[in-house]
Amino acid sequence: MIKTLIGAAAMAAVAFAVPAHAAKRGVGCSGDNLGKTESAIEAMADTEVKFAAEKEMSLAQDAMLNGKMGACGMHLTKAARASMAK
Repeated sequence: MIKTLIGAAAMAAVAFAVPAHAAKRGVGCSGDNLGKTESAIEAMADTEVKFAAEKEMSLAQDAMLNGKMGACGMHLTKAARASMAK
């Protein structure tokens, strides 16, 4: 019984720590950041980098809608970095 409770507490701690860690290392997943990154991507020339950034934006928006903020931040960071490459 104790092992089960300790295991559950450890998994909960990891589940809450991962999104917070992702937000600190990259672009936070917010409507404002999504808009800024999307604007930067739209200004890019039509290249493979732009298409990859658009795909990452799509994945970020999907993750945000599903409440997966860590995944959203990860994809948004990738899209933002690609938009800076122009």
